[in-house]
Amino acid sequence: MHTSEQTSRRDFMKLAAAAGGGLFLGFNWTNSSALPVVVSAKSIAAGSIHFNSYLSIGTDNIITIVSPNPEIGQGIKTAFPMVVAEELDADWKQVKTVQGNLDTTIFERQVTGGSGAVPHSWERLRKAGATARHLLVEAAAAGWHVPAAECTTENGKVLHKVSGKSLSYGELAEAASRLTVPDNVPLKNEKDFKLIGKSVRNVDNHNIATGKPLFGLDFHREGMLYAIIQRPKAFGLKLKSVNADAAKAMPGIVDVVTFENSVAVVGKSTWQVKKAREVLNIEYEKEAALESSADHDRIFKELLDSKEATVRRKNGDVDAAFRDAVKVIKSEFQCPFLPHSPLEPMNFFAHVREDGVELVGPTQTPDRARTEVAKLTGIPAEKITVEITRQGGGFGRRLSADFVMEAAHVSKLTKAPVKVIWTREDDMTGGTYRPAVRYRFEAALDKNGEMTGYKLRGVGINSGNPTREDNFPSGAVDNLLIDSVEYKSAITTGPWRAPITNFLAYAEQSFLDEVAEAAGKDPVAFRLALLEKARKAPAGEVKYDIDRMVSVIRLAAEKSNWGKKKGVHQGFSVYFSHRSYVAQVGEVVVEKGKPVLKNVVAAVDCGIVINKSGSLQQVRGGVVDGVGHAMYGNLTFKDGKPDQSNFNGFRLIRMNEIPEVDVHFVDNGISPTGLGEPALPPAGAAVANAFYKATKQRLRNQPFINDEAFKGIS
Repeated sequence: MHTSEQTSRRDFMKLAAAAGGGLFLGFNWTNSSALPVVVSAKSIAAGSIHFNSYLSIGTDNIITIVSPNPEIGQGIKTAFPMVVAEELDADWKQVKTVQGNLDTTIFERQVTGGSGAVPHSWERLRKAGATARHLLVEAAAAGWHVPAAECTTENGKVLHKVSGKSLSYGELAEAASRLTVPDNVPLKNEKDFKLIGKSVRNVDNHNIATGKPLFGLDFHREGMLYAIIQRPKAFGLKLKSVNADAAKAMPGIVDVVTFENSVAVVGKSTWQVKKAREVLNIEYEKEAALESSADHDRIFKELLDSKEATVRRKNGDVDAAFRDAVKVIKSEFQCPFLPHSPLEPMNFFAHVREDGVELVGPTQTPDRARTEVAKLTGIPAEKITVEITRQGGGFGRRLSADFVMEAAHVSKLTKAPVKVIWTREDDMTGGTYRPAVRYRFEAALDKNGEMTGYKLRGVGINSGNPTREDNFPSGAVDNLLIDSVEYKSAITTGPWRAPITNFLAYAEQSFLDEVAEAAGKDPVAFRLALLEKARKAPAGEVKYDIDRMVSVIRLAAEKSNWGKKKGVHQGFSVYFSHRSYVAQVGEVVVEKGKPVLKNVVAAVDCGIVINKSGSLQQVRGGVVDGVGHAMYGNLTFKDGKPDQSNFNGFRLIRMNEIPEVDVHFVDNGISPTGLGEPALPPAGAAVANAFYKATKQRLRNQPFINDEAFKGIS
């Protein structure tokens, strides 16, 4: 079932042409300096103009923008048109957004991940709106025989205040489409923004609230089949044999097929294939170690002492710094695997034909999906279409294409259109997880309480590099060593919201509080002094913006009234990730002898805030996600099999446990930086440091509820 938001680019162009003309601007997403080009409705319909997106102004005054990036709840489908509408001086009520589908000939970076969509497209979007506005003004001025400089724009109209004349953009669209596009147009001064920075409702809110079919699970194609897949129940097993006779005999079952390490039951409804899967008789054999969480604890301890490590950064003479130290502080921190658990489980539709492939569903990386399916089927990528639906969460899980490949496999084998659906249990036990990691930190202090040496070793399971060696406090300590060791496991891992930094920030910032206490210094003052050291006498290259980090530290301290609230125990944390800077203060009070998290104050520097409402929710959601997983999230294994398979066993934060989140944005006027992920990393440490202030118990392991120190205070 298709919706207007799922209309393809081809359908959009046909609709635009059928509207009877107007101003259609194709603007290049791959080149921020490329100017929009005026193209006629006729040429758009013919498909002879190939640009990366289309801004249309119809004679009905409706302004439409095709948004290419997948929408997973980060608000990009609202933010993109807001930027265009601002430069255009459009009436927001007349702006519509269409989800673009995969088209690598006209789009660049059709990816949702890394909090990079707005930073990538900011200038491109502004130029598109500003150029359209310029052409409309020129058209009006020519018709009125007045200088263009005397004309202004407001709410979708061009005004000539001297004469009192005005024309709507729709009335001017035809005339504007015949003008020559200028080489350059001025952009608005940020102080003149009317829409950017305001709170705007998400463009899909109404359709979500009223249950319109927006998501991958909503997609339906007449005649399609459903498939549910049995994967090995433990990591390290492979398929040996399958007897599907009982399943094939059940009502509604069309076929049972095997591929790679999976068995797919295909039928006419999700319930029928789910029930049939339960009677499959499958035999597995071992192909790798069936690991348990106890094994991982042992492995971590061994590798932390290993002499084989990859050096990520080294400054100064670390051995001398620790040899001469008056005091050495040493701590270890550990985090478990975590599932992504988006509200919408994995699902995808595929129809593999001899002449091409149709793919429809929720993916953060549509081009990757197409590329992988092309390899599987042998069908050229240009004959594979990918329609992107709205996604009920991703958190990095939908960067992978395994669920897309499953749909393509089953469709190819059954020669039918097929939709693969994962259950919640499939989603939680089928990977791909946040890697489990353990860190060891060491700091050397001199007689003045100055940190003269710093060491960090990260050991991760399928984590790649589990450190961020150039993040603070690198550059602020003369003698520094950061290295890492990776352990390869059959358990599949991948990016999880704010990859690596989601736990590293907690460990680093918790440890810095320990060091500050050992040095007899206030935690905020201690960090500011380190940053001043990095500014005046950097140790090696400094790859973070000192001024931006200092600004959020000072803002968080100011807004939280740091150190001055009676009966409130405060913990501090600050982190840089995805081009943005976030400082947080956790606030804990003791009620009936128990510490209770009441509030988190967040100071955020993400550059210009486009949608105030969406930005606030991104920060609040990131804080709650960070706090919730730090306190409760835990996925453990027994003989290669996850112990937790649904939310009755995997603990999420509950409504009554969510603190107030007080958000403050730094207004520095720089171009927008990332926001989907940066608020999560500092959250765990802000809370852990606040709990320490209240209890004098350090929390060094996640989830906190399993830490012996937390058990004694909770």
